[in-house]
Amino acid sequence: MAHFRTIEISDPRFESDGLREVTFKSPSLRGRADVTLWLPPGAEAASDLPLVILLHGVYGSHWAWTRNGGAHRTAADLVARGEIPPMALAMPSDGLWGDGSGYVTHPERDFERYVVEEVPACAREVAKSVTERSPVFIAGLSMGGYGAMRLGAKYAERFTGISGHSSITHLSLMSEFVEEPLAAYGPHSEDEQSVLHWILSHRDRLPPLRFDCGMADPLIDENRELHRELTSHGVPHVYEEFPGGHEWPYWEAHLADTLRFFGRLRPHDR
Repeated sequence: MAHFRTIEISDPRFESDGLREVTFKSPSLRGRADVTLWLPPGAEAASDLPLVILLHGVYGSHWAWTRNGGAHRTAADLVARGEIPPMALAMPSDGLWGDGSGYVTHPERDFERYVVEEVPACAREVAKSVTERSPVFIAGLSMGGYGAMRLGAKYAERFTGISGHSSITHLSLMSEFVEEPLAAYGPHSEDEQSVLHWILSHRDRLPPLRFDCGMADPLIDENRELHRELTSHGVPHVYEEFPGGHEWPYWEAHLADTLRFFGRLRPHDR
């Protein structure tokens, strides 16, 4: 039975590069939601195809990872070279609230449930090779890095791996990017807003975690602090710094690090 009341899928005659566009009616958002899905060559014959959810940053939408970062080309190249196993990419919009929803639960719309439950369900409905048994990974950049690390830790049992690029590490940092007041966002407790809180709270079942940041990025200090805190608490993780700033050339270059990291993981690695 279909998971959604309505779902529109792009016509294969007009698709290219393995990309498929999907719009479905989201109960969590109380409206329509957009997802760009990339499927590797031969996906139709695969079973339990791993799924990577890629979350975009502020101001963007479901097309950002492909049209600004070439994520599908990076994945296709890595698969073709045998550096990663075939995997699908699901790239949802954030729900298009304000400058960015933060991927958190708001008073009227549940952006958390949308990402954690509905985006994987959408992928399963569109690509039959993605199943309930498929490993699910989550990654993102900036606001999307916040969403990936926070949701990956908060709902640890649902994910096989987590990765963040140039990540916001606390909801308060959203004020540097958006014009909406933070009071308009849903979670008001300090713990709910903190990536560190959820990682430490669920450290006993946390999936493998990596994150990175550009050395010229305005969020570098916050990422270094998160790394120090996780190290001091003995939480296993990978943290890397590279040349670059808060910009698409950086994210385009380092998405490959995320996909290689995910490609080495299996559900039993948790």
